[in-house]
Amino acid sequence: MTQATHPFGTYAPAGLVRWILSRTERLPDDNWGARRLALLLRRTAIRLLRGRPLDVERYGARMRLHPYNNNCEKKVLFTPQFFDPLERKLLAGRIGPDCVFLDIGANVGAYALFVAVLAGPGARILAVEPQPDIFDKLAFNIAQNPFGSIKAVACAVADKAGDMTLFVDPRNRGESSLKVVGTNEGASIRVPAVPLLDLVRGEGLTRIDAVKLDVEGAEDLILEPFLRQAPPSLLPRLLVIEDGTDLWQTDLSALLTQHGYRRIAQTRLNLIFEREG
Repeated sequence: MTQATHPFGTYAPAGLVRWILSRTERLPDDNWGARRLALLLRRTAIRLLRGRPLDVERYGARMRLHPYNNNCEKKVLFTPQFFDPLERKLLAGRIGPDCVFLDIGANVGAYALFVAVLAGPGARILAVEPQPDIFDKLAFNIAQNPFGSIKAVACAVADKAGDMTLFVDPRNRGESSLKVVGTNEGASIRVPAVPLLDLVRGEGLTRIDAVKLDVEGAEDLILEPFLRQAPPSLLPRLLVIEDGTDLWQTDLSALLTQHGYRRIAQTRLNLIFEREG
């Protein structure tokens, strides 16, 4: 049996690893010393795990996490309080029981599952992830929970349809992009891609409440044609966008302003925009 076929709970934390998790997940997220301690303890736990995953509950959802070559999984496992706290707070304040949420660049599903816990069974959540091995982890995590509101979609989102080259950093599998942005140019795979508007219409969505977009510098490739072509009724109220300002080929912030958005927050990694009306 592979790790994915073992039932949830097979890899429950035990011993010193369990103690380390209980310690790191209680550390304050606004203290440099606490972050340094978390990093040291995390390294110790990863050595003890010897390649095994861990089955845990995070943000009210079950997840099997592999804390090795994916920074997202490391952070969610050991220090979930450090994982985009302001972004999650803003989403929590704007998510209703029938919300429509798109998680583009879903990784192993932390954002999608977080929203599913808050929104309940009436929500519609699309978790879009192009990397086959990461997608398998995403699908596994979704299946461990009873929400029934998340659909995993195995593709990239881009400015045009067709097979495209996705560049992957083998040191951090969560960092993949349709652009070469700090990834190893030799590490690439071919994946199917669709424009955002095609994805939305193909799923029969008539509105979008919020989008999380984390595609390592290709955010402009996705949003520019969508903003140009989509009717106002499909423009999301809230956008959480990875800050790729130095990589974008267009002034995405100015373009969003032209379409009625205002920036309400900026964190170390993301820009958050809201549209009234």
